[in-house]
Amino acid sequence: MSGLQGLAQENIWFDKSRYDEAEKRFYEGENGIPQTSQEKDASSILQDIAKARQNIQQSLAGSQNASKSEDQSELVSRLKSLELDNKNLHKVVDDLRAVLSKLETRMAVLEKSQAPASKTVTVTKAAPVQKPKVEKHNGADDDDDDIDLFGSDEEDEEAERIKAERVKEYAQRKAKKPALIAKSSILLDVKPWDDETDMSKLEECVRSIQMDGLLWGASKLVPVGYGIKKLQISCVVEDDKVGTDILEEEITKFEDYVQSVDIAAFNKI
Repeated sequence: MSGLQGLAQENIWFDKSRYDEAEKRFYEGENGIPQTSQEKDASSILQDIAKARQNIQQSLAGSQNASKSEDQSELVSRLKSLELDNKNLHKVVDDLRAVLSKLETRMAVLEKSQAPASKTVTVTKAAPVQKPKVEKHNGADDDDDDIDLFGSDEEDEEAERIKAERVKEYAQRKAKKPALIAKSSILLDVKPWDDETDMSKLEECVRSIQMDGLLWGASKLVPVGYGIKKLQISCVVEDDKVGTDILEEEITKFEDYVQSVDIAAFNKI
């Protein structure tokens, strides 16, 4: 099949003159012109050529029919697959519609069930309960008048007494709780006059300051420069009792040792 297709697609005929001469002799023989042996050979060649042409045409027609049949079979298969997909889509759509209809019916049922429930939830204001009046009778029924069917004043007094005791106990417990005291942590820098100042004596003077709500902490000497060191000391104070101004004023009273006081850090506790 491949050789015939190649022959059919061939565009160059190198022996055309030879075949034309043979065809001429063939037609001359048909018309009664005597032929030589060479002309007979040429006529046989022409017959072969005619057969070859016929075979080529038949093969080309068969190949075209085969390609058409293949295309048609492919189209048929594709159409079948499309029809199958279409059926599946229709099935899915039908299922979705069924589910949607079920949901709509359920929603309708829920709305109907909630409507009376909401009506019953509304609470109407109840009328005040009236105590029945007890009629007083003279004579033998005087003993029954002393019976109070709805409680007595003694029970009300007892309830008030218990309530007052509970309130008093709560107030006592609340009073026993310690009040929250606001405190602060302060870091002070105490600077001397020069490098000849006795720093141990300076620290002793600072720690000699005693106040209610003041507690001295750790201390250390920090170099400043030129051989001078400053005293860095921490303390904890109660905000309502001791302030930074009071501390600075009390420390600077030791003017023989203290040049100045600075607050290096101040934190609430």
